[in-house]
Amino acid sequence: MLEAAIPTLAVLQAPVRDRLAVMDAELHGMITADFGAINQISEYLFARRGKYLRPTLLLLCNEVGGQPAPEAARLAAIVELMHVATLVHDDAVDHSPKRRGMPTVNSRWSHQVAVIMGDYLYSRALVEVTKMGDVEAIALLANASNRMSIGEMRQLAAHNALGATVEDYFSLCDCKTASLMSAACELGALVGRSEYRGALGGYGHDLGMSFQIVDDLLDYTVSSEVTGKPHGLDLKEHKVTLPLIAALPRLGAGARRTVDELFADLAPVDDHVDVVIELVREAGGLEDARKTARSFAASASRYLEPLPDDPAVEILRLTMEFVLERQK
Repeated sequence: MLEAAIPTLAVLQAPVRDRLAVMDAELHGMITADFGAINQISEYLFARRGKYLRPTLLLLCNEVGGQPAPEAARLAAIVELMHVATLVHDDAVDHSPKRRGMPTVNSRWSHQVAVIMGDYLYSRALVEVTKMGDVEAIALLANASNRMSIGEMRQLAAHNALGATVEDYFSLCDCKTASLMSAACELGALVGRSEYRGALGGYGHDLGMSFQIVDDLLDYTVSSEVTGKPHGLDLKEHKVTLPLIAALPRLGAGARRTVDELFADLAPVDDHVDVVIELVREAGGLEDARKTARSFAASASRYLEPLPDDPAVEILRLTMEFVLERQK
């Protein structure tokens, strides 16, 4: 018996392809400014079409129950603006040289420009959602933005990275990733079938948790040619994610000393990073993280159970499989 193919992003987006095109046009209209420097950076940022996962989720959730709303495309563009703003700020904070294989804003221009550009995108999102006049939508996005900022500060304020617990890590994922995915899904229902807001918001949250865990796993398992960012970048930047948290208690004295030395080194070399990745693998850290990602995906699935059996819900179920099996 042949195994079912892993769904691609194109498959997930097929039911809302036309609405995504409207969203894309809205997005490019929003980023136009009267100042040439901002337009130059905006054009650079959006020259390559993003994955549009969050807008896709919003539009799919808007379809649940068969009452899609025209304004959902505008909300989807606003969510993508916020997402790109977080990426620009993240890259500046982390001094990341590349994203998706291209120089980051902070690398091509400067860290100051990246901070201001991220602020501009956030403020454009605020202006656009305010124009819509929906206080509940404003509240959802403001709360997500606040939580994302708290997540970044939580990460920066961690003085003992190797002392991070699973609970610390979950709190970070909740703020950095799950908050905006949850908001995107809930916004889709807000302008569609509002009675599904709670279920779809919960689905988006747990899907976001699974997404972030898988994203952190990719740093250990997939080459830079696939992800578009340096292999082992989290370890080079002394970021402690779930694979390492799960592995640390199982490491012997020598292995633990190797990890401690890497985190004490301001510029660890690739060979040192590769050794730690292998130690984490041997200690079962990668498999533990995979199990946790599957657990959050299963929890997301349960939120879909009371929803109507329609095509949009089926695609939301497939999205969980896409998130678990993605390679970039």
